[in-house]
Amino acid sequence: MPPVTTALIVANIAIFLLQSILPGLIVPFALWPLGTSQAMAGVGFYPWQLVTYAFLHGGLLHLGFNMFALYMFGSPVEQVFGTRRYLIYYFVSVLSAAFTQLAFAAFTGGIYPTIGASGGVFGLLLAYAKFFPHNRVMLLFPPIPMPARVFVFGYAAVELFLGVTGTQEGVAHFAHLGGMVGGYLLLRYWRSGPRRYPR
Repeated sequence: MPPVTTALIVANIAIFLLQSILPGLIVPFALWPLGTSQAMAGVGFYPWQLVTYAFLHGGLLHLGFNMFALYMFGSPVEQVFGTRRYLIYYFVSVLSAAFTQLAFAAFTGGIYPTIGASGGVFGLLLAYAKFFPHNRVMLLFPPIPMPARVFVFGYAAVELFLGVTGTQEGVAHFAHLGGMVGGYLLLRYWRSGPRRYPR
């Protein structure tokens, strides 16, 4: 695996193990909505949560799914981007997912924390579809192969449907879409001028 993808996977696994020792770690480092009461120790929004939430996970399955996707889609994208561009792209996706989730929580009035690397992963999904549109991706349920571009945009449509209808609670669907949008906007920005492409 390329170095940044390896480092991200190792960091996520290490922090997940730390969570098992210190379960209270989630409270101050998860992403809380703006204006959340800080009467309880550590509860409420703090700026660092815009990044730290992406290294926390709600269980082994949550972690495993995100790390598998990070390995599967992040490795080839990093090889295209190079380490610096890839790192910038990943964290822009993480941040845009966080801002989208904060906006959604403010709109709905929901008071619950958000955790997981999915925002960054969905940004990588978009980049993978752009650079490898015809690569075959195998679905798990049902096991049907399809081009990466079809898979990614189909997945985004499902996320939008689930987010709008609220049929799958406990999943930050709009944060996932926010990660994609942030990645897309950054790609457009980089493409608008050769000097904006960091090496």
